[in-house]
Amino acid sequence: MEDAAPLLDAEAVADLVLLDPLTEESLLQTLQERFRRRDIYTYIGNVVISVNPYQSLPIYTPEKVQEYHECNFFAVKPHIYAIADDAYRSLRDRDRDQCILITGESGAGKTEASKLVMSYVAAVSSKGEEVNKVKEQLLQSNPVLEAFGNAKTARNDNSSRFGKYMDVEFDFKGEPLGGVISNYLLEKSRIVRHVKGERNFHIFYQLLAGGSAQLLQQLKLRQDCGHYGYLNQGTSSLPGMDDAANFRAMQDAMKVIGFSAAEVTALLEVTAVVLKLGNVQLSSSFQASGMEACSIAEPRELQEICELIGLDPGALEQALCSRTVKARDETVLTTLTVPQGYYGRDALAKNIYSRLFDWLVNRINTSIQVKSGEQRKVMGVLDIYGFEIFQDNGFEQFIINYCNEKLQQIFILMTLKEEQEEYVREGIQWTPVEFFDNSIICNLIENSTSGILAMLDEECLRPGVVNEDTFLTKLNQLFATHKHYESKETQNARRVMDTSLPARCFRIHHYAGKVTYNVTGFIEKNNDLLFRDLSQAMWAARHALLRSLFPEGDPQKVSLKLPPTAGFQFKSSVAMLMKNLYSKNPNYIRCIKPNDTKSAMVFTPELVRAQVRYLGLLENVRVRRAGYAFRQLYGPFLQRYKMLSPRTWPRWAGSDREGAEVLLADLAYPKEELAFGHTKIFIRSPRTLFDLERRRQERVAQLVTLIQKMVRGWRCRTQYQLMRKSQILISAWFRGHAQKNRYKQMKRSALILQAYARGWKARRRYRRYFRTSASSFLANFIYRRLVCRYLLGLAKNLPPLSVLDRTWPPAPYKFLGDADQELKSIFYRWKCKKYRDQLPPSRRAQLQAKLCASELFKDKKTLYSKSVQQPFRSDYLGLKQNPKYQKLHAVAKDKVVMADTVRKVNRASGKTVPRLLLLTTEHLVLADPKTAQPKTVLGLGDIHSVSVTRFSDGFLVLHLKEVSTVGAKGDFLLVSDHLIELVARLHQTLEATTGQALTLHITDKFSTRFPKGDVSVTVVESPKAGPDGPICKKKGSHKMEVLVH
Repeated sequence: MEDAAPLLDAEAVADLVLLDPLTEESLLQTLQERFRRRDIYTYIGNVVISVNPYQSLPIYTPEKVQEYHECNFFAVKPHIYAIADDAYRSLRDRDRDQCILITGESGAGKTEASKLVMSYVAAVSSKGEEVNKVKEQLLQSNPVLEAFGNAKTARNDNSSRFGKYMDVEFDFKGEPLGGVISNYLLEKSRIVRHVKGERNFHIFYQLLAGGSAQLLQQLKLRQDCGHYGYLNQGTSSLPGMDDAANFRAMQDAMKVIGFSAAEVTALLEVTAVVLKLGNVQLSSSFQASGMEACSIAEPRELQEICELIGLDPGALEQALCSRTVKARDETVLTTLTVPQGYYGRDALAKNIYSRLFDWLVNRINTSIQVKSGEQRKVMGVLDIYGFEIFQDNGFEQFIINYCNEKLQQIFILMTLKEEQEEYVREGIQWTPVEFFDNSIICNLIENSTSGILAMLDEECLRPGVVNEDTFLTKLNQLFATHKHYESKETQNARRVMDTSLPARCFRIHHYAGKVTYNVTGFIEKNNDLLFRDLSQAMWAARHALLRSLFPEGDPQKVSLKLPPTAGFQFKSSVAMLMKNLYSKNPNYIRCIKPNDTKSAMVFTPELVRAQVRYLGLLENVRVRRAGYAFRQLYGPFLQRYKMLSPRTWPRWAGSDREGAEVLLADLAYPKEELAFGHTKIFIRSPRTLFDLERRRQERVAQLVTLIQKMVRGWRCRTQYQLMRKSQILISAWFRGHAQKNRYKQMKRSALILQAYARGWKARRRYRRYFRTSASSFLANFIYRRLVCRYLLGLAKNLPPLSVLDRTWPPAPYKFLGDADQELKSIFYRWKCKKYRDQLPPSRRAQLQAKLCASELFKDKKTLYSKSVQQPFRSDYLGLKQNPKYQKLHAVAKDKVVMADTVRKVNRASGKTVPRLLLLTTEHLVLADPKTAQPKTVLGLGDIHSVSVTRFSDGFLVLHLKEVSTVGAKGDFLLVSDHLIELVARLHQTLEATTGQALTLHITDKFSTRFPKGDVSVTVVESPKAGPDGPICKKKGSHKMEVLVH
């Protein structure tokens, strides 16, 4: 905080309004003394003067941000943070759109000032993920735009070569939502030429220094700046600036803003194209007609450019070396001379870069702009090129200085002229201050009918031979008597001898001083023409970004209308900018350059004196000293400060002016500090305003305390009432609960008494009547109670209904063991019945067959265990699907139970032959598998018994009755892969048909009846029998040995 002593220190007063005596010399000495003390900021009322120190100072730390946050403008040392905070709070609290105008010469520190303003607003605004993202995008737009729009000049190592105006948009809470950037007049001529000692735009050097080897190879570039014609005109390195680090910072900034990798690559490719165009060299030649023509001297650069943009080299070469001219209905292709070719090449490079820069600004706006429809407040920050006076001033300096004249006009109108006019309107008496009104200079340049820009446009559109000499002649005739215009001819007419004014020049007396402009190049730069052939060639490229920059190159949309001139476009842009600035509350930062050598902490009085004069700082101080520092409409003033008087708080019934008079009368300020206008209250001293704000803050704190007290009281009363209601409810429930418990206790006591009474009576009756049979009676009662408890417990703990679950709760008492086992058996059978009832018929039949097989073979034949997991399919032949077996099915006539392939053992040799076996409800059929013709048909009644081995083979013998028709042939020896299922099916079918069970022998030795007599069959387990089946061997005429595995 700054105390009173330094504020009133005559050598280094912080606010020049307090300077005494007020002279140009004392003002200059004050600025110099403060600069020596490293106080680079000074006030003129609410205007901040900033003197560039050309070095970093420790006054921009986070602690400084907190110091100036929410502080009164005049309560702290002068700082750029103070004006940024005042503008931000006015926007947030008073709902007034703001603009911060940063003006000064090139090199005075305008760009750095705009960065500081933006960083402060970002630091003090609200926090949050989305808000931080918006703030970061707004801040990161600076490195990108500086890379493409800034360059080293003779006066500034980081000079903005374009004008930038950023509107930062906030919501009602003061949180940044986004922004919109407008750019003005990029100095595109710097692309093709710049003064010795200066540099081209930063991006070229950053790309070559910071780009990876892979990136440069992709862009067909090399790191040597001297290799490129557009870069070797001056110095390439810049002390104190790391181009490689800046390139990486620019890439990171693009990612934050939201550029995709494809967009960054496309942007750098177009940048590389501009750089390589400067290396396209032309050579002169002569046609057969004798006319001069040009051609590409070295096609390699042209080839690489075309590879980058996807264009046929021949098309680009033709566009650079020739021009299509349309005359009425004819189209003529004319060749260009070498100078014309170089002009076209440079015009193409300038147009590509200028349009690329416009695309870049629009792309950034796409990321940071606010969605339409949201209500928002706006803070504008203007960072535009300063006033320029060089040895040789051309069209660019003329346009730049015209813009600065307009900005000075705003400053004059809004700080000096309006100050005086407002006092007159409000009827406030004060001493008028003389000031220079530069409207006459602005009118000289921008008048729509007779201004210099209008004459330049008229000369560009005039048919016939047009050059700068005719333009200068017209200006001399039109402004011969104008006191702010002079040239060699007008001086001669006035008989003035001035050797400093050359022949092809004119001079304008700007507010900042006299500037001499050389008219050479005015016509060309104002026209800013690009041959249609070049536009069409760029539109024909396959590079999407480059193609989008030249929409006029579309042959389907050819327009013969001349494009607007550069001067007309800039004049329109400046008019829109002025309209935008006039609609906002202005805040001024006047930047001063202390020396021409960019030396740290060096103050050159004569240089600063010139800037103080043309910035009008002395007149500004005089207006502030003669006038009032603060003024406001009575309504808002009374609304803001009415709580300071008991007569105006909380409501004032009279008029706003009367309320303001009553309020200030109660505050007892000196009369000379106040003035009451027709619609506004005027306060002379900033200290009075600060005292008002201090009192208001104290009163607001009191009111907040009162509101908090009332709210706390209301909350406590509400909480008390709620607690009281809750206590009554809890008490009621508690009393009810206590009565219920008391009733239960009384009931329990009564029951105990009743129980004792009944017991006593029962004992009396027992002793009298039941002594003899009491034991059996009690035993039966206890038995019934135990059984009842057992059954109820069993009902609650029944095991799952799965038939595989054989668990059962154990009996709690031994005498229930038999009953428990019986119940277990009943429950399991009931589960099985329930399971069977749910089975479909096919599944039931299959399980019945399995059950039959289990009864026949379980624990008797080794093969049985292997068949348990195999389902019984019945039909292994596919009778219905195979037409070959249809007639076999017809022979059977009755229902087929099982169909399978078996092997029949030859009785004579023991060899096996395949047979088809069909088991029906009445027959067993053996058929030839090839012809499907039945070989043997047996009635089920003809089967006497079946013999099988106890091993895991499929060998079986069908013993037939001797009295049967087929029995004379003897028994059948068969081998089946599904022996278990075959025998089970045969057993079931025989039992269902004849009512008699199948006689089954499971033995290793049995007798069979053959036609020639009985044969004894012995089954032997041997490893000789392979997995293919048993091996039958005859051992004489009455013995057979069967080897099984």
